[in-house]
Amino acid sequence: MSPDATAPDQSVTFSLPNLLAQTPVASDPFPHWMLETVLEPDACAALLEWDPGESAIAGDVGGRRETRNKSRVFVDPAVRQQDERLNRMAHLLDSDAMRHTFERICDVQLDTAALRLELCLDSDGFWLEPHTDIGAKKLTLLISLSTGEGADELGTDLMTPDGKSVARASGAFNSAVLFIPSDKTWHGFVKRPIKGTRRTLIVNFVDQNWRAVHELAFGPRSVQH
Repeated sequence: MSPDATAPDQSVTFSLPNLLAQTPVASDPFPHWMLETVLEPDACAALLEWDPGESAIAGDVGGRRETRNKSRVFVDPAVRQQDERLNRMAHLLDSDAMRHTFERICDVQLDTAALRLELCLDSDGFWLEPHTDIGAKKLTLLISLSTGEGADELGTDLMTPDGKSVARASGAFNSAVLFIPSDKTWHGFVKRPIKGTRRTLIVNFVDQNWRAVHELAFGPRSVQH
C-alpha cells in the first residue's frame, strides 16, 4: 500500500485540533496563535533525524529565502514514501479534522488549498526581512524544532512593516506561531546569534495559484465533494 493510501491510526489522538481550539488568539501586532506541543513525538524525531545535506543549510540569505530556492527541502511524496512518520504527520495536518478546525477557529476557507511542508535549516548569519505571506498562502504555521543552547530565543519575530519586532514567538522545541496571511501580518527574523542550526517546519496551505506544485505534500487539491 502506498503512503497516499495510508490513513493515520485514529486510535492515537492527534492533539493539535483540540490544542488550537483551546488557545486564545492574540491581537498584537496582528491576530495570531502561540501553540505548544504541536507535533507528535515521532514526527519531531523524524524531522530532527532528517539530514538533507550541507546545501540545505542557509546562512545569510540577504533577508529572503527565495535566494536559495534550488536548495530548499520539502515533505513531498518522495519523502513521505521514505519515512512513515513524516507520511503520518502530513496526513494528519491535511486531514478533514485539522482543516475544519483551522477553518472554524481561524476563519479561513481551505477547501481547495493544498498542504505545503518545508523544513528550514538556518545557521549563524541568517536573517529574514519583514514580509507578509500574502498571495497564494492561505495559512502559515511556523513550528520551532531547534535544540541546544539558545534555541528558545530563535522564534519568529512578529513585526511592523519597517522591521521592528513587536512580539517574538517562542523558540521552544515543538512550539509554534499560527496566523492567516493578510496585509498586516509582517514577520521575519531579526539577525541574532545562532549556535548550531535553527530548525523550523513551515506549514502552509496554498491556493490553486501556487505554481511550484513539486513542493506540495500531496499535489494540488481539487474541490471536494
